[in-house]
Amino acid sequence: MQPIIHPFHDDATGTLTYVVFERPGSAAAIIDSVLDYDPKAARTSTRSADAVIAFVRAQRLAVEWILETHAHADHLSAAPYLKRRLGGKIGIGESIRTVQHVFRKIFDLEPAFRLDGSQFDHLFSDGERFAIGELAADALFVPGHTPADMAYRIGDAVFVGDTLFMPDAGTARCDFPGGDARTLYGSIGRLLALPPDTPLFVCHDYPPESRAAHWQATVREQRERNIHVGGGKSEAEFIAMREARDATLGMPTLFIPAIQVNIRAGRFPDPSGNGTTYLKLPLNTF
Repeated sequence: MQPIIHPFHDDATGTLTYVVFERPGSAAAIIDSVLDYDPKAARTSTRSADAVIAFVRAQRLAVEWILETHAHADHLSAAPYLKRRLGGKIGIGESIRTVQHVFRKIFDLEPAFRLDGSQFDHLFSDGERFAIGELAADALFVPGHTPADMAYRIGDAVFVGDTLFMPDAGTARCDFPGGDARTLYGSIGRLLALPPDTPLFVCHDYPPESRAAHWQATVREQRERNIHVGGGKSEAEFIAMREARDATLGMPTLFIPAIQVNIRAGRFPDPSGNGTTYLKLPLNTF
């Protein structure tokens, strides 16, 4: 059975959230949700997540999974909010433990912070098969952008996270802690070895001014036209390009709040004694 895929594009972060289901009234998964965050005021809102909730309820869907492709650095996850209102299990790749180890020291997280991924309901292993109602799915380990990236194949569609962008935008950066260009090249090769008509759905689109946002390309289109890996570019060519490009990039606007929240499965630290929740700013670290 092939899925119905309904995308939600967040203009502020360029993020794509997907609702994936078989038919109205069936089981569903939500992939890479967004909690709106104003970095100037440090204020959250649920406008984007509420749009997803309204769609799910209008379609009479039963949410079984709330999936994360990785611990995002450019938006905060709305997974706990969606779980409270719609149900479902929050899932991510099992290598999130590696990411938690890296950032626990950087953010000097509380001693009680667990490094076993138990903040999530399920940790996927490479090749693990699961189901969304009657839809068959499996998890593919595609590290490189971070050590913990997963892609999810649901029916004939593959949700690739940040591993690939649209062909005219290239590929994900690899200069975050634990990222590696050589590893990313191998992960991209795994995706591009899929059948050529396989539709790949990206997590972000940062379009040039000449086009509107878009989020789907086939394996064939990526093989032929991706500006970073298309046309048979070698591993050495890719690594040289990626490392040189990454050296010119600034940090994403929401990197510091997003990582602290997303390694907790979208939850915030416990409030302090005054009832206010705080995130940390590690000065002169990145």
